[in-house]
Amino acid sequence: MKKQDISSIKQLLSEPKNIVIVPHKNPDGDAIGSVLGLYHYLLKYNHNATVITPNDYPSFLKWVPGETSILKYDLQTNTCNDLVKNADIIFTLDFNAFHRTGGMETILSESKALKIMIDHHQAPDDYATYMFSDVNMSSTCEMVYHFIHMLEDTDLIDKTIATCIYLGIMTDTGSFRFASTSSQTHKIVAQLIEKGANNAEIHNNVYDTNSYERLQLLGCALNNLKVIPESRTAYISLSQEELNTYNYKKGDTEGVVNYGLSLDNIVLAAIFIEDKQEGIIKISLRSKGNFSVNELSRSHFNGGGHINAAGGKSYLSLEDTVEKFISILPSYNKALNDV
Repeated sequence: MKKQDISSIKQLLSEPKNIVIVPHKNPDGDAIGSVLGLYHYLLKYNHNATVITPNDYPSFLKWVPGETSILKYDLQTNTCNDLVKNADIIFTLDFNAFHRTGGMETILSESKALKIMIDHHQAPDDYATYMFSDVNMSSTCEMVYHFIHMLEDTDLIDKTIATCIYLGIMTDTGSFRFASTSSQTHKIVAQLIEKGANNAEIHNNVYDTNSYERLQLLGCALNNLKVIPESRTAYISLSQEELNTYNYKKGDTEGVVNYGLSLDNIVLAAIFIEDKQEGIIKISLRSKGNFSVNELSRSHFNGGGHINAAGGKSYLSLEDTVEKFISILPSYNKALNDV
């Protein structure tokens, strides 16, 4: 961000304001970590801050400090609408287009509040007065750390804030193994641990607590794994019936797509998950090297994200969506085989 913007934001935050903090729909670890990390920071300046998520999130994120204060828009719509309408400032974190907030799109678009974006996804919309947008950052949580640093307030980062920020960096870097993990990322993580973030406990809370049914669903997913060698691609599909069989809960398929990418000689992995309630097929895409799943998702599946991690959706049936995916692969074969 420009020094002038930081100076203006610092002045804005110098006196208590009504502030709403919003992540994207179906928030993940980076979304929850970033909004709560910022929330705890703003409380130190006595702001009237509220986190509103568009909808619920997985149970493995419900231990995060301050999580019980979060309002869910789809369950508390009237209260949330009033808060948005009366907000002086709205922070939008881990997304850069209002449609990523689902049912909150209209109320956010119509809000007259000053908007501040903190996000690391590509191709941001131009809705915010102040934009902290950097696609090279590992996570929005890393950006929240930089944001606090630019405001010259890293001394205010305590164990609670450090825990929230560590969570998002850990999850969005795949436990620090993705290419977006820089030396600067590790330096920040070291400082967060020094501030009190318990790295082992955070990892255990997110990754090491599974239900029997979740592991059974994973077994089903791996049984459905298919490989297309000529396209160096692996994909998994899960029907609504299969989800129901194993009592699927939000977050149960988190990270499953990475199993396909772990196969030898595979560059592109996808998972297709049927959602009868929303009437869509949810798609997650992962890749290695310089093959852009962001471009693939934007071009064919109404989505986007990062070069190596993106999401999308399809309004076709599960079978037709998979067929469409397979049909477009030949046009990407050269790029996939050049990685």
